Amino acid sequence: MALKPFTVFIGLRYAGARRQRKQLVSFISGLSILGLTLGVGLLLIVLSVMNGFDRELQQRILGILPHGSVYQRHGVENWQALRQQLLADSEVVAAAPFVEVQSMLSVGKRVKPAILYGIDAETENSVSVIERFVDGNLLQQLQGDSGQPVILLGRGLAQALKVQPGDRITVLAPDSRDGSKLPHFRALQLIGVINTGTELDYALALTSLQTASELSEFPGRVSGVRIRTTDLFSAPDTIYRLVRPMPYGFYGTDWTRSHGNLYHAVHMSKNLVGLLLFLIVAIAAFNVVSTLVMVVVDKQGDIAILKTLGAGRREIMAVFMVQGMVIGAVGTLAGLVLGVVGSLSVQQLVGWLEQLLGIQFLNAEIYPVDYLPSAMQLQDFILVAVVSMGMSLVATLYPAWRASRVAPAEVLRYE
Repeated sequence: MALKPFTVFIGLRYAGARRQRKQLVSFISGLSILGLTLGVGLLLIVLSVMNGFDRELQQRILGILPHGSVYQRHGVENWQALRQQLLADSEVVAAAPFVEVQSMLSVGKRVKPAILYGIDAETENSVSVIERFVDGNLLQQLQGDSGQPVILLGRGLAQALKVQPGDRITVLAPDSRDGSKLPHFRALQLIGVINTGTELDYALALTSLQTASELSEFPGRVSGVRIRTTDLFSAPDTIYRLVRPMPYGFYGTDWTRSHGNLYHAVHMSKNLVGLLLFLIVAIAAFNVVSTLVMVVVDKQGDIAILKTLGAGRREIMAVFMVQGMVIGAVGTLAGLVLGVVGSLSVQQLVGWLEQLLGIQFLNAEIYPVDYLPSAMQLQDFILVAVVSMGMSLVATLYPAWRASRVAPAEVLRYE
């Protein structure tokens, strides 16, 4: 004990003091710690949830959808040659043909709009993670459906149409070039349901390349080739560079046009909510000011004695800064523990509340996913801890300065 500087020793003693006649000071000190704990914990939980939305957006929605697509206005007849041309680019890691058909799905009197994609099962897995949500045998059935045309539906579409595997669905595809023509239509058998837990479940339908091509405006051709790039965020530049030298009729699109607004909205929400909660942490940290001011008033006699024994202003300031930092450290550490526990259990907690109350807080028709994801990131915890401790340190400066200005003669006159 003697080896410790006396300022640290006294500051720790003051921080841990629990005398009966000082109940008010102890109570306010406890409130400061509790406020800091809740502020830090809630901030970390919200940041983890926002990180979870970011992760699910990239791994699920943008994992199923292509990073970019190259189209031909009148369809691509020799897609194998176009695929090889795109794969020759160093930024393209995979490419697969597709047919995209804006269609209506009909079962009895129930009708729902959907984007019908024709895919090649052999090459689709290289550009999409669809195999994570669909059994591989079902994808192979799509590939070999020449005898019986089949279809896969998103869970939301299947529920809206009230169909199950084995039911037949009529697909109608209008001709956008000539509104006077009757739409193409075909009866397809549902062989499975795609459950991604995202908004795609309400709009996605998959069939074979051949079947979708027959329903499209250019039978026998594909709409284009979609690609996966080395870097998700370089996809717009890559698509532009690939399409620019191509002949007239080719054009490209990328994920930023279809889901870029959603991605930026998640990041903007994270920043705004983070800023709001940082302000809450700041308010909680500056509660230390009121705690230390009351301690300074209560300890004026002790301060006067320390000064008469030779303690300078810096040492007196250090005593109360140590006390404030102890309060900040305890509150921050407790908040970090709360943040870890909350981030790990928030998904299960929300699921339990949904079952208990019989309601669904997140609906994939409105939100990107139908559950509350969470992903902890070490840099968030480090940043929040540093900022919280920094605010606690700043909050100690004024009370410590007030303590250093105490005049021993004025205080000891009445002792």
